[in-house]
Amino acid sequence: MLGARQHAATRTRRRSVVGAYVALTKPRIIELLLVTTVPTMIVAANGWPSGWLVLATLFGGSLAAGGANAINMVVDRDIDRLMRRTMGRPLVTGEVSPQGAVMFAVALEVVAFVELWLAVNLLSAALALAAMLFYVFVYTLWLKRTSTQNIVIGGAAGAVPTLVGWAAVTGHLALAPVVLFAVIFLWTPPHFWALAMRYREDYAAAHVPMLPVVASFERTARQIVVYTVAVYMATLAFGGVAKMGPLYMASAVVLGAVFLSYALRLQRDGGAARAMRLFSWSITYVTLLFGAMAADTVLRAALRHG
Repeated sequence: MLGARQHAATRTRRRSVVGAYVALTKPRIIELLLVTTVPTMIVAANGWPSGWLVLATLFGGSLAAGGANAINMVVDRDIDRLMRRTMGRPLVTGEVSPQGAVMFAVALEVVAFVELWLAVNLLSAALALAAMLFYVFVYTLWLKRTSTQNIVIGGAAGAVPTLVGWAAVTGHLALAPVVLFAVIFLWTPPHFWALAMRYREDYAAAHVPMLPVVASFERTARQIVVYTVAVYMATLAFGGVAKMGPLYMASAVVLGAVFLSYALRLQRDGGAARAMRLFSWSITYVTLLFGAMAADTVLRAALRHG
C-alpha cells in the first residue's frame, strides 16, 4: 500500500511539474495567435492549404510563441510577485526554477526554428525567430518598464503570426499580409489597455508604466477610441487589398461598428466593468473577423470550382 501511495504521489508531482512548464508558455495567448494564423493561410492559398502545412506551421509557431512567453516570465518574475493577477505563475510559486525555465525556453525556440525551416520554409522560421527576439529584447527587457508606449510598440510581436502564416503558404510576403499585420498591431493597444484599466493597481504596484497607470482614465479611453477607429479602417483596407468578398466586408463593417460602440461606451461611462466588457469583446472580435475572412475565402473558392 505504501508503495502504491508513493507511486501515486510521484505521478501527481510529475503532472504538476508538466502543468507548470505548460503554464510558462501562456497557452491562452498562443491560442489567440493561432486564431490569426490559420485564416491568413487560407487567404494566402485562396482556399484550403495543405493540412500538413497548417499543422507544421501551427506546431512551430506555438513552440516559438511558447518559448518567448517563457523567457518573458523569467524576466518579469520580480514584478509578477507584486501583481495579484500574476503571483500564481510557476516562477513566482517556485514550481519551476529560473534556470529550468530558460533551458526550456531555449529548447522550444531551437526546435521551433528547425521545425519551421525543415517542414515549412526558412522565411517563416526567420519571422518566428524575429518575433521572439523583438518580444524579449524590445518589449520585455526595454519598453515594458520604461515607456507608456510599451504595448503599442511591443504589440508588433503579436502581429507577426499573420506574416508567418502568409509566408508559410506563398514563400514570400506581400501587401495583404502587411495590412493584416497592421490590423493586429492596431488592435493590441485597445485590447490590452482595457485589461490594464481593470488591473491598474497591480501595474502601479509593480511600477510598470502602462498607459492607464500614468494617464487619466479619460485620456486612456480616448486613445482606445482612436486605435479602435484605426483598426476599423485597416480591416476595411484589407478587404480592398486582398479583394475579399461581401461576406468578409459585411462582417468587417458590423464587427468594427460593435467594437467601436464598446470603446465609445467606455469613454462615456467609464469603470472597470465596462473596460472588461471591451476586453472580452476584443477577443471575440478578432476571432469572428478572422473566421469571416476564412469563410469568405473558402466560399468564393467553392463557387469558382463549383
